[in-house]
Amino acid sequence: MTERKQTSISYRNGKNKLIYILVCTLSFLSMLPLFFIIWEVISKGYKNFNLQLFTEVTPSSMDAMLSRANNGPIPGGILNGITGSILIVGVAILLTIPLGLLIGIYLSENSQKRFAKLVSYLTDLLQGIPSIVIGIIAYAWVVKPFGGYSALAGSVALTIMMLPMVVRSTEETLKMLPRSYKEAGLALGSSYINVVFKILIPSGFGGIFTGILLSISRVMGETAPLMLTALGATIVNWNVMHPTSAMPLLIWDFYNDPNLVDLIWSTSLLLLIIIFLLNWLAKIVARKWKI
Repeated sequence: MTERKQTSISYRNGKNKLIYILVCTLSFLSMLPLFFIIWEVISKGYKNFNLQLFTEVTPSSMDAMLSRANNGPIPGGILNGITGSILIVGVAILLTIPLGLLIGIYLSENSQKRFAKLVSYLTDLLQGIPSIVIGIIAYAWVVKPFGGYSALAGSVALTIMMLPMVVRSTEETLKMLPRSYKEAGLALGSSYINVVFKILIPSGFGGIFTGILLSISRVMGETAPLMLTALGATIVNWNVMHPTSAMPLLIWDFYNDPNLVDLIWSTSLLLLIIIFLLNWLAKIVARKWKI
């Protein structure tokens, strides 16, 4: 019996080690494409990653061609794309946060109502809509009625994409809060609105803010909706009613111009760094403000 038991234990230990090695190997293999992508972007993007990239607008194709003919660096930068991304995403954040918070609060407080279930289903459905379709919708809703491409139209498209994640993070975070928080606030004579906005929202700040950061990182690299709404511009623009460039749009423009193709990698590297920092900040916030 003792020998049989030892054989069984050895067999199980061996099987556990084999499964552990297999899981580690497959995990490493699944991360290899990410490592190759990061290495490719860094190795090619650092060459034009300088102060000029952040302080000058996109050069013309002719200027870039002459510079390449003289074996010089590409003149100009992507200032118009950086400011355009800040403008479009900033307006999208201003539109998304109030709407997402209110919908998330409603769903968490009325989860059993028929209308809340319908809204929850539509939120999940919205999250699965392709970005190009959202761009067409924003084109029909904003570009056509207002008579032209604009940063506002791009912001509306990004708002539609960000909204489901903000709604879900708000709803799930508020559902995780102890019910005693709300009961204690109401028992002390606070109004329902004060309880929600002065007790529940601050208590769930970590989860809600993490959802907002992740939604921002998701839309930072979107190109298709902006091609149909913001269109792009070669100058720095801060007017939400005018066409505006963005970093993803510049990457697409550079791809179609052989004289500016080297700027693809520097722009991609900057975009990768921004998205990495947003996700890193989301991890810090989630770890610090645990419910």
